[in-house]
Amino acid sequence: MKKLIVLAVLCLMGMTAQAQQNLNWGQGEQVASPVVNADNTVTFNMLAPAAQQVQITGDFLPTQKIEYPGGSYDAPGVVDMKKNEKGVWTFTSDPLKPELYMYNLIVDGVKVTDPLNVYSIRDINNLFNIFLIGGDRADLYKVNKVPHGTVSKVWYESPTAGITRRCTVYTPAGYETSGKEYPVFYLLHGIGGDENAWSELGRATQILDNLIAQGKAEPMIMVMTNGNISQEACPGETSEGFRVPTMMLPKTMEGSFETAFPDVIQFMEKAYRVKKGKANRAIAGLSMGGFHSLFISINNPDMFDYIGLFSAAVDQQQNGQGGFPNIYADRNQKIDKLFSKNPKLFWIGIGKTDFLIQNNNDLRAYLDSKHHKYTYLETDGGHIWRNWRIYLSEFAPLLFK
Repeated sequence: MKKLIVLAVLCLMGMTAQAQQNLNWGQGEQVASPVVNADNTVTFNMLAPAAQQVQITGDFLPTQKIEYPGGSYDAPGVVDMKKNEKGVWTFTSDPLKPELYMYNLIVDGVKVTDPLNVYSIRDINNLFNIFLIGGDRADLYKVNKVPHGTVSKVWYESPTAGITRRCTVYTPAGYETSGKEYPVFYLLHGIGGDENAWSELGRATQILDNLIAQGKAEPMIMVMTNGNISQEACPGETSEGFRVPTMMLPKTMEGSFETAFPDVIQFMEKAYRVKKGKANRAIAGLSMGGFHSLFISINNPDMFDYIGLFSAAVDQQQNGQGGFPNIYADRNQKIDKLFSKNPKLFWIGIGKTDFLIQNNNDLRAYLDSKHHKYTYLETDGGHIWRNWRIYLSEFAPLLFK
């Protein structure tokens, strides 16, 4: 018996020692990162005494233009951090505006996450740290003391795609007990994204919680689909195991997703208490998701009364062979038919330096030539999550009024 007690004590001591190691009590230089200062500057620290160079890159830094055959795009800037006598590398930013920001450290040429910041997020096959400067619109991105909706990862059968697929479903606060029916907003991600993109990178659930609590948006169900029709769900959460995330997947933008989209609507209208009919349905998406939103809506002119294009690819195109080219045929004639049905809202948002702005300007020129009514918002910056969060927070209050 005594031996068992001694063994138990030794195990407990070992566990405690391990916990102390994990907490880093009394081991080496104690630094924090990032530190948001009173003036909204942000200080980043990294203890790396053996490193020869440490840099930081993030969307809060001035952009650098990257050239590629046929064009260019704006990439986050890179700055050097300075090393002190204790081996701590430090950088303090200029005062930052309220926003959710992403960044990485670069140690001797290798991009890494900040080991002192546990808050990280995946975007396709890149991992970033995040931090938030509160105030103004960015308060919509925070978890505030308001009634919260429920976020579920829901599997559904897609007979058209021939596989079981997953979507993320947000139901507003009180859904479980209200007995009410709700309108539905279908929110689509960009190329390389998945059904987690809007709820994680886009802060969509926080935005809806806060807008509904403020009385600025109607209570609604929000469905965030996986726009990669060959994919069951996001990487690492499918029967394929831990596959490396990639931007281009089979059947990307060749009509299969648009053709199978009614499967999602049919599932939602059977499984949830939803209001039916076009007046109670909205669809919007960013980039590829805007492309999908446009072609789903114009091929089904009686399906949605609210359509949003966020930095959308809008040109007729078909990637690869096979697929459903008829989905993309006769775009302008289909747009005319959609507008003949008098949609309540056709909304376009894009950044001034977005590489897709000319395509959107061409679309707007066509809409103007036909006197089709739409709402337009142009923001600073390019093809970035900062803009897409803005567009969502502007679009959602206009729905189901």
